[in-house]
Amino acid sequence: MVLENKLGLTDSAELAHEEERISKKKAAKLFENGMPDSLPTGTFAALQAIHRYLFDEIYDFAGEIRTVNLAKGSFRFAPVMYLKASLADIDRMPQSTFDEIIEKYVEMNIAHPFREGNGRSMRIWLDLILKKELHMVVDWSRVDKEDYLLAMERSPVRDIEIKHVLKAALTDDIGSREIYMKGIDHSYYYEGYTAFKTADL
Repeated sequence: MVLENKLGLTDSAELAHEEERISKKKAAKLFENGMPDSLPTGTFAALQAIHRYLFDEIYDFAGEIRTVNLAKGSFRFAPVMYLKASLADIDRMPQSTFDEIIEKYVEMNIAHPFREGNGRSMRIWLDLILKKELHMVVDWSRVDKEDYLLAMERSPVRDIEIKHVLKAALTDDIGSREIYMKGIDHSYYYEGYTAFKTADL
């Protein structure tokens, strides 16, 4: 199924290509204009603003909380009926240490607030928290794709792996555009989500 989009595309491969191209272009503009630095770091409002900026040329739902339940394989993300409460709880989570920040990132991944584009938006959101609180960011070029995906899949029940993977890739080179752009590189996309039920918020 191809998501309804503003580009009028009906081929999933073509949509994925355009989505990557446009979101990367918008992410570069985000870095250049410094807008994320003015956002309330670590909040859903900040993530929402990032998502809207990246995807507003592609989807009508850019920056909007999803209205369908999502699953990846046998794992179901936060049900729509509990999503707003989950996001409010995440906003209140502490973020002063590396462990706290990654625990917040894991919870936001479980919430998966948007219909599409969660991973790219959340990696920018994560780096903004790390940058503010620890003066560090993740050098995504040092993160093995398979290690990352497996660790993220297991993180709802055991977050020690994703903490290890990301901690090993921390850098204090917080002003690098190249390092920043690796966070939305196509190779790190979470693929294969399924909408298994439609429900109104």
